[in-house]
Amino acid sequence: MLRLEGIDGGYGAVQVLRGLTFAAAAGQVTCVMGRNGAGKTTMLRAIMGQVRVTAGRILLDGQPIQQLPAHEVPRHGIGYVPQGRRLFGPLSVAENIEVGLMTRHKGAATRERVLDLFPRLRERLDQRSSTLSGGEQQMLAIARALCLEPSVLLLDEPTEGLQPSMIALIRDTVLSLKAMGVAVVLVEQRVDAVLSVADRVAFVTGGTVAETCDASTLTPHSAQFARYVGV
Repeated sequence: MLRLEGIDGGYGAVQVLRGLTFAAAAGQVTCVMGRNGAGKTTMLRAIMGQVRVTAGRILLDGQPIQQLPAHEVPRHGIGYVPQGRRLFGPLSVAENIEVGLMTRHKGAATRERVLDLFPRLRERLDQRSSTLSGGEQQMLAIARALCLEPSVLLLDEPTEGLQPSMIALIRDTVLSLKAMGVAVVLVEQRVDAVLSVADRVAFVTGGTVAETCDASTLTPHSAQFARYVGV
């Protein structure tokens, strides 16, 4: 279980998160929605230690992690796929995967399980990652995060700009991780993508979670989407 309790944080003198409280449970997909600038990405970066938390607590299985340096957070089993993928472009697919494996000292068995999820990457192990298609780069970014064998996986708009076949593959991967007991936190703007995978949806506005709903109670026409996501 990942839990944020009353989090404040931001960038220098600019406060973005304001008393934000949020939870993600094992074996569930919790989607985070909100307009641009609402604080969604800042929340993920605060979890990863990339944004300083000035108040509140971040708990992983009951243990506070908000004071950990950023390089220590992945070692506790939190994987992060940032918006824009952030691959090591000059490195090959295999080398990017190796970087992920090194973080928590995982080996060949983990590598094979990850490649089984993304067989297309297995065909491109020697290819420089910057030459992959957008969808293949997103696969690689997720694969690298999964090399941690994470208990929590944070995904920041993973379907952005992808063709429908790639979006379907990412959806299937998220559902597979859910079945494995991973707590998946998915920042997403597309209502159809959210409703196809989510157990719960947290709506963020003004740096706080204004409302959290069971996905089963929502439809594409629910008022929350117009209130918190629509333009």
